[in-house]
Amino acid sequence: MGSSRVKQKNPSNQLGLNPNWAQLQQKLKSHGPKPPRPSNNAQALTQKPILGKRKERPDAESDDSRINPLVPINDDSSVTDVVAMDCEMVGVGQGNKSALGRVSLVNKWGNVIYDEFVRPIERVVDFRTEISGIRPRDLRKAKDFQVVQKTVAEIMKGRILVGHALHNDLKVLLLSHPKKDLRDTSEYQPFLKEGGRRALRYLAAEFLGVQIQNGEHCPIDDARAAMLLYQKNRKEWEKSVKDQIRLKQKQRRRKPKKKAKQGDLLVDHNPSTS
Repeated sequence: MGSSRVKQKNPSNQLGLNPNWAQLQQKLKSHGPKPPRPSNNAQALTQKPILGKRKERPDAESDDSRINPLVPINDDSSVTDVVAMDCEMVGVGQGNKSALGRVSLVNKWGNVIYDEFVRPIERVVDFRTEISGIRPRDLRKAKDFQVVQKTVAEIMKGRILVGHALHNDLKVLLLSHPKKDLRDTSEYQPFLKEGGRRALRYLAAEFLGVQIQNGEHCPIDDARAAMLLYQKNRKEWEKSVKDQIRLKQKQRRRKPKKKAKQGDLLVDHNPSTS
């Protein structure tokens, strides 16, 4: 009996697979799976950037979040129905007397409509540079007081005037303005603290989130800060002004009646001529 060699069947053939395909499967198993080919995006992530990591984007975002609210939103420098004013003073006489050294006015958008250094009538003995920012060279070609005074009076006329402690500014300008047209941030009730007035720099920090008057004062920035404080509260502020005007009008109407009654009593007490 001849030897009968039993040919071992490939298990893969039992499944009806092509022998070549079965060999390929065994070869793949022996070598293990190949790692996936990285995509272009993956290569871009693993490659080191030539210029290094960009840092300007976070800084740019932080700069956007710290935009100075005092910067005007447009370049319209026309004279509007509301203007804000701030003055810087120098010392004359014995140095303790204040005189106008610079005056700045801005419109309702914060754009400068007038900004002039002023040559006082009296001799300057103290420039108060650490506060006023005014130096001797600034007044060498400054305009005469009377010229500046006339121009400021023309700008203010018939308009609402905004500012901080305006009585001081008007005093050095030797000007007056109707009280009904004054909007003083040092006197506005919501800005007062325990009944007392607060400095403009504190109001700007709390309500505008901006720092001003750190060192030498800038009258333009101060006028802009006062204007922005007014604009943010304009609706409520104007309502309170109208309410005060109505109250005063009612009080004035009542006073003549009282005087008339007193007059009638006096007439009754006069001796009769009959």
